Amino acid sequence: MNPRLDPLQPYPFQKLRTLFEGVTAADKSPINLSIGEPKHATPALIRDALVANLGGLSNYPLTAGSDALRSAIAAWIARRYGVTLDAATQVLPVNGSREALFAFVQAAVNPKKHVKRVVSPNPFYQIYEGAALLAGATPYFLNTLPDDDFRLPLAAVPAEVWVDTEVMFVCSPGNPTGKVLSLDDWRAIFALADQYGFIIASDECYSEIYFDQPPLGALTAAHQLGRDLDRLVVFNSLSKRSNVPGLRSGFVAGDAALIKAFLLYRTYHGCAMSPPTQAASIAAWTDEAHVIENRRLYREKFVAVMPLLAEVLAFNAPDAAFYLWARVPDGDDAHFTRELYRQHHVTVLPGSTLAREAAGVNPGAGFIRLALVEPLDACIEAAERIRIFSRSL
Repeated sequence: MNPRLDPLQPYPFQKLRTLFEGVTAADKSPINLSIGEPKHATPALIRDALVANLGGLSNYPLTAGSDALRSAIAAWIARRYGVTLDAATQVLPVNGSREALFAFVQAAVNPKKHVKRVVSPNPFYQIYEGAALLAGATPYFLNTLPDDDFRLPLAAVPAEVWVDTEVMFVCSPGNPTGKVLSLDDWRAIFALADQYGFIIASDECYSEIYFDQPPLGALTAAHQLGRDLDRLVVFNSLSKRSNVPGLRSGFVAGDAALIKAFLLYRTYHGCAMSPPTQAASIAAWTDEAHVIENRRLYREKFVAVMPLLAEVLAFNAPDAAFYLWARVPDGDDAHFTRELYRQHHVTVLPGSTLAREAAGVNPGAGFIRLALVEPLDACIEAAERIRIFSRSL
């Protein structure tokens, strides 16, 4: 087998299962806040479109997707980001952002280069690391720390690292911190990409879960700064926006030359989106009412839960997304997670499983990630149990 598989680490949820081995949970109703899987109802308009187009299962789909789907995505991008893209050359439907983030790096990394790096925030979405390793590149992690408001420490990266960088992953709103990059942040990232010639892969799958103002996206930032889309691709998904993680539908958009090359890769990769899924996706990208309601439900949960948890956990309100990134009282995220599960049957994710040690620090150590995806009553009950447990430490 490919020896590049060997350095791949278990996914955080596998590590969580290992942490719970031999532990019997308390006899209470289970509440799972560990995984960012939306639990709000899938809108009827999406289900109806999927069912109404099941006849499309008899057809081979095009890897590029239908003209109608690409046009619907381009129209949404124009409404959301104020940027006009060519639906034929700058938009490509994909089977969820996770699949595309991984596949894009396989197509983008130059195997002829002796030293190849993929830069990533730390903590991070583990697909970034796996994509880099399986493409023969070395991950380089940027520790995002509370003392610097979880900003990317761009100035601390040596020039020789940027010289070897093929792709830089950016996640805004961030997972797990909920941090949104500012226009000044984007200005700095664009300047580095233009100086050293690497590709920016902007993961924006949480962009539609916010409280007040829409988070600034890479496409809007580039437009506001008068920059073209050279070496910039943006990834987004319907999973969080429209409560359809099982639909596996998203898009990549940006630099037409990169999209063209990625389409070629995907043609061989064999990952065309089925016609029923395309029809359901068009319905989702075209409607905003269900997204507004989705945000209202998340906002309601944050308003109810944060005051309860603020008494026992240290955290900042996130800029966006549906996570709380909280420091635990005893500083031991694994112990906190295991004992919370044993004593109160509440599952959270240890922060150290979402990060790697870099510069002598694991920036996830001492933190837990709470995904407020369960119904409001369950989230409040979980917060009450966490408060009771934390006070017992």
